[in-house]
Amino acid sequence: MNSLDLKDYIVFLVYFLIVATYGWWIYRKKKKAVSASHDYFLAEGSLTWWAIGTSLIASNISSEQFIAMSGNGFKMGLAIATYEWMAAGTLLIVAIFFIPVYLKNKIYTMPQFLQQRYNDTVAMIMAIFWLALYVVVNLTSILYLGALAINGISGIDTKLCMYALAAFAIVIALGGMKVIGYTDVIQVFFLILGGLVTTYLALDRVAELNGQQGIVSGFKYMTTHADSHFHMIFKKENTNYPSLPGLTVLIGGMWIVNLNYWGCNQYITQRALGADLKTARKGLLFAAFLKLLMPVIVVLPGIAAYVIYQKGGLQTEMLQNGTLNPDKAYPVLLNLLPVGLKGLAFAALTAAIVASLAGKVNSIATIFTLDIFKKKIDPQASEVKLVKVGKIVVFIAMVAAVLMAPFLGIDKKGGFEFIQEYTGFVSPGIFAMFILGFFWKKTSSNAAMFATVGGFALSVLFKFLPRLVDLQFLASSGFSYPIKQDDGTILYEIPFLDRMGFVFLVAVLGMVLISNADRNKEKKGLSIDKSMFKFDNAFGLGAGVVVLILTVLYAYFW
Repeated sequence: MNSLDLKDYIVFLVYFLIVATYGWWIYRKKKKAVSASHDYFLAEGSLTWWAIGTSLIASNISSEQFIAMSGNGFKMGLAIATYEWMAAGTLLIVAIFFIPVYLKNKIYTMPQFLQQRYNDTVAMIMAIFWLALYVVVNLTSILYLGALAINGISGIDTKLCMYALAAFAIVIALGGMKVIGYTDVIQVFFLILGGLVTTYLALDRVAELNGQQGIVSGFKYMTTHADSHFHMIFKKENTNYPSLPGLTVLIGGMWIVNLNYWGCNQYITQRALGADLKTARKGLLFAAFLKLLMPVIVVLPGIAAYVIYQKGGLQTEMLQNGTLNPDKAYPVLLNLLPVGLKGLAFAALTAAIVASLAGKVNSIATIFTLDIFKKKIDPQASEVKLVKVGKIVVFIAMVAAVLMAPFLGIDKKGGFEFIQEYTGFVSPGIFAMFILGFFWKKTSSNAAMFATVGGFALSVLFKFLPRLVDLQFLASSGFSYPIKQDDGTILYEIPFLDRMGFVFLVAVLGMVLISNADRNKEKKGLSIDKSMFKFDNAFGLGAGVVVLILTVLYAYFW
């Protein structure tokens, strides 16, 4: 039943009061320093390693994970966890190689990096692009999918859910990065606790349906009777291969997705840019350990729902307009929870959504204020005025997302598909521009422009090429795959992750050729030396443990 009991609302109210009270206390405690723009947008020197790590996870995990990833767990199984587990490895690379470059060169925003490394034109184009992407794609999808999920659990009107989520996120975001960072610690506590409770009860329900008891029995039954859902690497004959094409998740496009997201994304890197290197690295390492845990919270419940469905349960609950909808898996499971625990799970889902919204809108305000307003509109603006502008942008961006979200067809595409479809067109070019800008001083601004514009054009070309040319001839070599369209026709398409890998390689090659052709033009390299990439023994030990766990997971569930 999609409604909440009074006890559930009480549990949720306790969560709300804890977050709001703690956020207000942090705001009052740091009020003297909040007028400084770097303090407001970056919490410069104030976030501890555990606050950085939890804030990274709180900002990353949202409705698209709880709803869409759980739905993919129902549909394709544990393989979808590669987005989480590969991210753990990616965070180590970012901590060792990316963060030292940002901190050494006093880079606080991604457009600032592009301006400092290339020129104003590249920086301004990307600043405007990131603002549009964050508002139109990311902010709207988090908000709308979150509202749909909460509606499915509580029965509260979807529009009202959107308004409430937006208002809650604005309250948190107006306090600046300090408030966001420290309240994210509480958000992640509720997120993990509520998520683990849901997973526990889902596995226990699987055991009960088969005359057994306990989550261990439930998990063993799932791995035995749903063996197809416990393989990380898909073979080509698997119907889900186009989504996760075999070894591409280990040696191909999945790295482009993760390295661009975790290393070249204002929304994410902003948490660590205000800290010293040792603290930032410890925070990223902590986030990597938390990432290893996430599939237990968001993927296993989806697989449990699949097993229950196969046993004859949830037959009507999983339907939408008479058709099976895997994205309903998580909300349906929450509706099976007993009173009180359902309120806890409801609080966990809300925590994930609000934390992501607050973090995203803070990044929007940071880019607009520091990279557009301060540089092009009012270069003489005081620190107080910059903070005021940032707060106004927080409000405007959230209102714009609320107004646009219902008209973008987000629910029809699915959370992952909606976000990846649009960000995937530019991710390969952006990552190529960043990685060569970091480590190859000869990279020119013309090459960066090629990666930005040319990478996008190539992505669009590869996407629509099957509608212009029959790619069936590539099927035997493994580069194309037959995909059935809505009208029943078959198109041989290049899987999304493979397309990203191809575009990245072409972008890098083009950048090298153009940079060499521009050899007589002035080029602005960054300050880099080998000592920046050294790390202490404690970090090395923790990183080694993460790598060992990943190796065991992929070897066992191959």
